[in-house]
Amino acid sequence: MKREITVDGKPCQVEISECPIGSPFNAKVNDKPREVLLEQEPNSKGFTLKVDKESYLIELPALDRNTPFTVKVNNIPFKVEIKRAAPRMLVTAPSFVSVQAPRSTKAALEGAVSAPMAGKIISVRVKKGDAVKMGAVLCVLEAMKMENEITAPKGGLVKEVMVQEGRAVNEGDVLVIVK
Repeated sequence: MKREITVDGKPCQVEISECPIGSPFNAKVNDKPREVLLEQEPNSKGFTLKVDKESYLIELPALDRNTPFTVKVNNIPFKVEIKRAAPRMLVTAPSFVSVQAPRSTKAALEGAVSAPMAGKIISVRVKKGDAVKMGAVLCVLEAMKMENEITAPKGGLVKEVMVQEGRAVNEGDVLVIVK
């Protein structure tokens, strides 16, 4: 995943190929390689992010892909805005779901909203026939111990709900079809 973001108004480019919890992975920040480790904080809404041996306590709110949001790093708030989404992405927040390019033939269906990553559906908020507006929450996907709101990429009618609460899904699985 490659993202252009701004943090407190300063542009930054971040590239991550995979983001497993509890295992080190490589990332690039402004084309500079970094070794990263993501760990869930017990009894907390946040997680610890270790970058090149430096540790940071991170707290994320529920995100909306269309608006800037605040991230707390070691209890210091930073305003963050996602500037550009790459066609293929790994999501760490709920807001980028409908931007993902289809990864399978199933996802190529018109109006299909696909899972941005593997996880478990913890809540389905719509049913077949519901009218939804662009940005409406369709379901909630838990991945990496974070709840990700999957939103409608456009307004329309829910033609099909392909998932149920408690079901595990893979990246690219079709969750809901909105036409």
